Amino acid sequence: MPDLRFTEHALSDWMRSGGDHSEIVVSSRVRIARNIQHQPFPLIASAEQAESVREILTPVLGGTPSDYGVFQALRLDELEDLDKRVLVEKHLISPNLAKESRGGAVLINEDESVSIMINEEDHLRIQCLFPGFQVRDAWKRATAIDDLFEASVDYAFDDRRGFLTSCPTNVGTGLRASVMMHLPALVMTQQINRILLAVNQVGLTVRGIYGEGSESVGNLFQISNQITLGQSEEEIIDNLHEVALQIIEHERNARQRLIQDSSSALRITDRIMRSFGILSYAAVMDLKESSQRLSDVRLGVDLGILKSPSIAVLNELNVKTQPGFLQKTFGDEMHPTELDMYRAKLLRETLGTTH
Repeated sequence: MPDLRFTEHALSDWMRSGGDHSEIVVSSRVRIARNIQHQPFPLIASAEQAESVREILTPVLGGTPSDYGVFQALRLDELEDLDKRVLVEKHLISPNLAKESRGGAVLINEDESVSIMINEEDHLRIQCLFPGFQVRDAWKRATAIDDLFEASVDYAFDDRRGFLTSCPTNVGTGLRASVMMHLPALVMTQQINRILLAVNQVGLTVRGIYGEGSESVGNLFQISNQITLGQSEEEIIDNLHEVALQIIEHERNARQRLIQDSSSALRITDRIMRSFGILSYAAVMDLKESSQRLSDVRLGVDLGILKSPSIAVLNELNVKTQPGFLQKTFGDEMHPTELDMYRAKLLRETLGTTH
């Protein structure tokens, strides 16, 4: 039986601390893609070949103590679909790995700050998550874990192109670094499109909370590099770091403008209070509305308009209100109306006791 403790709680231990600029930057993530030399890439590998890769990579960290804790190995073919969905909602695996689990596995450490996907789009995807704005620290940890694997296997590498990957957009460094940012003031002041256009012009891209192909919800935007070839890892990290600092400054200025004018401040306060009240007493709540109203409450806490709930509680609710986690908590096979009812119930029980 697989160890399912990772799907039984919503708040990963790494999310409990704030990190730098945590009022705007929710988290920092670094992901490294690697493949084993002379092994077919997962997209074309047979079941036997994928199994062989899993057997090669899992023992490197699985079940043995390391500087980053003990890693638990989970085979995707041993997990129920609902447990896979919860792991996606917690950002411990990708939607692609959850769907294509031939030879798939994930290694997760105790505080869930590191998850290592095996046989996703590439043989190996090392992901490190830090709270707040700590993208450089996430990079240091990811590259240290990368060194552990490189000491055990030979990577697919070309002297001219760098590390070889299934998708050409990852060739080179194989590095994707990102920051998850909460930007409600830039959205409210209608500056967000201009900011995001500028981001695209400096080699970065904007995705939703679950990466490529997902949409932004709750005013959360994932800013990441889109260039992996022709730049060093350090240049990629430095570029993201500097651009993110500029976005942080723009968001702070927009928040100040919202509360400096008395009439604007009153409207923002009213919006925040209404969202808190609706979350605390609604009988039905769909995911889109829940995400938006939780965004309003988070802004209220950051601005000092609300003294509670804590940011940790809001981070937890962002996971607990997702469809997979709701079904894990209250029962399988819910239709949409049931999901909306139980989401509202969870929000009432959590927020109705904080005031």
